[in-house]
Amino acid sequence: MFTGIIEEVGKVVSAQRSAQAMRLTIEGQKIFEDMEVGCSISVNGVCLTVTSFTGRQFVADVMPETVNMTTLVTVSSGQAVNLERAMAADGRFGGHMVAGHVDGQGRIRNIRKLDNSVIFTIETTPDVLDYIIYKGSIAVDGASLTVSKREDTYFEISIIPHTIANTILAKATVGTVVNLETDIAGRYIRHFMNQTREESPRQGLSKDWLASKGFI
Repeated sequence: MFTGIIEEVGKVVSAQRSAQAMRLTIEGQKIFEDMEVGCSISVNGVCLTVTSFTGRQFVADVMPETVNMTTLVTVSSGQAVNLERAMAADGRFGGHMVAGHVDGQGRIRNIRKLDNSVIFTIETTPDVLDYIIYKGSIAVDGASLTVSKREDTYFEISIIPHTIANTILAKATVGTVVNLETDIAGRYIRHFMNQTREESPRQGLSKDWLASKGFI
């Protein structure tokens, strides 16, 4: 579990591809302070497991599902990436709950300045937009951000100078493709709401149904 507060911008040293999977070697600084084999690291919002590390580089395997669902499919040597270690139990929760399980991708449609902030307009697919709400949380390439607008085909985020300066969003341009992870709570709520309608369309989400499932 992560918070979406990017700790540093690292660099891809190598991206070795097999038929469907990948093996990444990534370079960083801060994330190595307490690194161990088996640790989880968010790389552009994707939860990867450290399989080995030496000096300031670590290696992680990327499964076919992850390759297909995320922008890691196009990552290359020398590319900058957002990095965050898994959330510490005794640490501050500065962002929101981010699992590192990407829901889909978005494409930046417009970037504009508004006083001291930068507004990104990002278009994505209906299945991802279904879980995006105005003033809700969204992880964009792993960075925890707040939705400032939501329409039928796109949403907007307003980013402060600090976030721009300390993430790969500083290099983003119109057309850049980003990883998106919606608020995890919304996924579970929608799942149970849909399950309720399928099992008992007339009853809906009732006290009796919740009791039958052991929630109350």
